[in-house]
Amino acid sequence: MKAASGQHFEQAYNAQAAVDGAMLIVGQHVCAAPNDKQQLVPSVAAINPVVLGQVQNILVDSGFYSEAAVQAVEQNPDGTPSGRTVFAAVGKARHYKTVADLLPQAEPAPPTVTASAKEKMAYRLKTRVGKELYKFRKQTVEPVFGIIKEVMGFRRFSLRGLAKASLEWTLVCVSYNLKRLFVLKTRAATA
Repeated sequence: MKAASGQHFEQAYNAQAAVDGAMLIVGQHVCAAPNDKQQLVPSVAAINPVVLGQVQNILVDSGFYSEAAVQAVEQNPDGTPSGRTVFAAVGKARHYKTVADLLPQAEPAPPTVTASAKEKMAYRLKTRVGKELYKFRKQTVEPVFGIIKEVMGFRRFSLRGLAKASLEWTLVCVSYNLKRLFVLKTRAATA
């Protein structure tokens, strides 16, 4: 991958994880792509088929958004709807709220039929349902990566080569899931 300075290349990989509402990793893969623009379709494809049949909403940040990827996820190859809806940020969101943001907001006007796919996605996220669903993303996938990095101490791959790095990431994800299942079982036993 090209380094942040753009002056040289580094041996690096991009690890992806699909996480469900219980904060369990249901799909993972590793790629050599420097950003996530082309990773929505492979990330959805990495989800266990049994779980994927139950997936209705897919929440991703702006790095995953592309019109083609959203269409590929929301439609089957024959053009019929897949039953899945993507909620993707289409721009950078500010990290503060104004007083006006805290007041009840009216539903935004639907986009026109001539609106671009990006405008339609922006509308989807501005609706009450879109806002509620998208808030859920920061409570599911973001903590998983935080736990993997900070609690489990996984910050870089030890192995070289895409196949070996993929195996290492799979082991990290399985380890995370075992820890998470233990927590969920302990909570259920004490409840």
